[in-house]
Amino acid sequence: MDTKWRSRIGVIAWLVLFAYGVSGVLSALVNDRDYLQQNYFETSQFQGTIGEFSDYLNMFEVSYQTKEEMIKKISITQEEIDEHRYRYGNLTDQITNIEQRYNHKIEEAEANNNTKAADAYKKERDEKIADITKNFESDEHVKAKIVKEKEKHIDKYLKQLEAYRDDYESYEEAFAYFLRDTETGEIYTNLSTKDSNLVDEFINDKTMHFIQTYPTKDHTYLSLINRPLFWQYDEDIDFSLNGHLFEGQIAVSKNTPATNRIMLDYHSYQSERISFWIYTLGALVALVVSMFIGKKFGLTAKIAPAKWQTTYNKIPFDLAILLLFISILTALGITSESSPHVYYNPDDIVFFLFWLTIVYGLTWLQCKYMYNRVKMYPFDRKVWENTLLYKVLNMFRNAFLNRKLGTQVFFILIIFFANGLFLGLAGLEEGFLIIFFPLFFLIGIPLFFISIKKLGDFNKIMLHTRAIADGRYEPDLPVKGKSVFAKHAEDINKMKHGVKQSQTAQAKSERLKTELITNVSHDLRTPLTSIITYSELLKNPELTEDERGAYLEIIDRKSKRLKVLIDDLFEASKMASGSIELLKEKVDIVQLLQQSLAEYNESMQESGIQFRVTNPEKPVYALVDGQKLWRVFENLIGNMLKYSLPNTRAFINVKEEHNQIVITFKNISKYELSENSDELFERFKRGDESRHTEGSGLGLAIAKSIIDLHEGALDIEVDGDLFKVTIRLATLSQVR
Repeated sequence: MDTKWRSRIGVIAWLVLFAYGVSGVLSALVNDRDYLQQNYFETSQFQGTIGEFSDYLNMFEVSYQTKEEMIKKISITQEEIDEHRYRYGNLTDQITNIEQRYNHKIEEAEANNNTKAADAYKKERDEKIADITKNFESDEHVKAKIVKEKEKHIDKYLKQLEAYRDDYESYEEAFAYFLRDTETGEIYTNLSTKDSNLVDEFINDKTMHFIQTYPTKDHTYLSLINRPLFWQYDEDIDFSLNGHLFEGQIAVSKNTPATNRIMLDYHSYQSERISFWIYTLGALVALVVSMFIGKKFGLTAKIAPAKWQTTYNKIPFDLAILLLFISILTALGITSESSPHVYYNPDDIVFFLFWLTIVYGLTWLQCKYMYNRVKMYPFDRKVWENTLLYKVLNMFRNAFLNRKLGTQVFFILIIFFANGLFLGLAGLEEGFLIIFFPLFFLIGIPLFFISIKKLGDFNKIMLHTRAIADGRYEPDLPVKGKSVFAKHAEDINKMKHGVKQSQTAQAKSERLKTELITNVSHDLRTPLTSIITYSELLKNPELTEDERGAYLEIIDRKSKRLKVLIDDLFEASKMASGSIELLKEKVDIVQLLQQSLAEYNESMQESGIQFRVTNPEKPVYALVDGQKLWRVFENLIGNMLKYSLPNTRAFINVKEEHNQIVITFKNISKYELSENSDELFERFKRGDESRHTEGSGLGLAIAKSIIDLHEGALDIEVDGDLFKVTIRLATLSQVR
């Protein structure tokens, strides 16, 4: 046998030893404490035997009544008369019921020409009708019937009581008793004397195995509650002497055959008591040894490997607690049944230890993993979200996220379940057909077809959704009514159009990216090519000074042009990434615009463009970054100078409108403009598609980015050759 199997056998043997030890110790705590008594007569089992004898004594001696005595005590109330009279309805209902029962029999007999049988049925019918009629005419007639019913109950009670007489006589032979009713003083005894002074001669330690006296410090007066052994007949039988107390003695006689049964229990108890203590002490030793061995050789880790902890943690927390609780209850239940008599039979021992080991092993595993789980994960919302109860509640919550749909489905399920329930009940009771048929035909069938139609609508929506996922665009789903499915169909249609727009925008973005790469390459390569070309020409030693100066001037101009392109590209990238920090301060927009215009005063004079500037006389303040906003004005004014049609007017207007500062720039373009004004914001996009101008194509993109950083808006409008830019910024008061 290899080491692996020896290890497994050792773990199983240790687990058996541990299970035996724990069960034995728990058995001593949860089992009947009778085994702690010195002898059988002090146990609850024997007290139960005395209690059973007391009940028999009460029924056969103390409160025993003959049939005649019971009949004499029969009393009938008006309520009983009315209950008997109206038991099957009023007089008309009862007569109708009798006639219906006999009419079929009479008609069948007459059809068979059996006149004698028909007459007999008629006679029997008429007698019953007369009897029922008399019930409603005479209380005495009803009383006589009730008395007969109660006499039958008494006969049945006495018959069943006699079935216990043999047991009572056996007890009476085994026990000697002398009892006196504390209220009436009447003596009840099976001794040959009723003189209380002579009782000690009959009941003493020499003649009795055991003597119990009432009352003592351990036992109060003997209470013989007068109750029938058959509770179903106590309403019709009058039991007297209810709840009297008795004093005296009950003893176990010596040398009587009936006593042997009690003494057999006595000796059996003594053997079981010895076995119990041997078992308990052996279990205590086994528990100590198993704990020592388990700790020394680390067997607990082998029984509960750490690799299973992750799997156990996946069990919902409340379900894990429930399983642990069930395992503990099962272990305690098996332990409570582990009385010593189990160990008299070797087969019982093997079977018991087999199940005990399995149950205790599973309980130990769960306790170990639960302890680790609680220690590793604190009680927080995640623990609650890991419970089965939370998942069930969340399931119902999700079912009613759309209350209308959840309520409809819930209502449909109730109708279908109700139809099934009433159909099943109709098989047992025809009266339920009255409920089933209206429910089925008026509600069930229409609801069935409505559900089929709704299911069809849902399937159409599912197929439409799958088509969108596959990139196919089916015609719009029909939207009828205001149902959940209609709303869902409308949402699917909107989603489809949204996907189309997104794909169109994506295609446009890809096109603009391609143009961007092309434009960047073109704009950077042109000045760079000139610089390289004229640098090579400068290497010619035969160049004249005038030629050399001209070449250097070209290189200088192209270098500056390249620097402007690179600076603008770098600034546009920073703007787009949002890495620019604004240094906002209170700025007069009118004054800032005037300063920007002053920078271009000379260029404006030379351009031939007539600038018309309109602004308020009072300052217009905003919380902005003056440097960045000056750059916006610079770009827009520069564009006007570059792209305006010569000898035209350009308009710049500043005004306050609805807590906003509105700045507009309008000019007539000398180039044909694209109808899609949004593309003018793209990087390296110019109104001059031929790209003959000196602009970088980044001015508007940079300007829009700066305004966006200020949480404002920059919009472009194109109307033929009219080019209009509108800037909206929050006023200082609005910002505050």
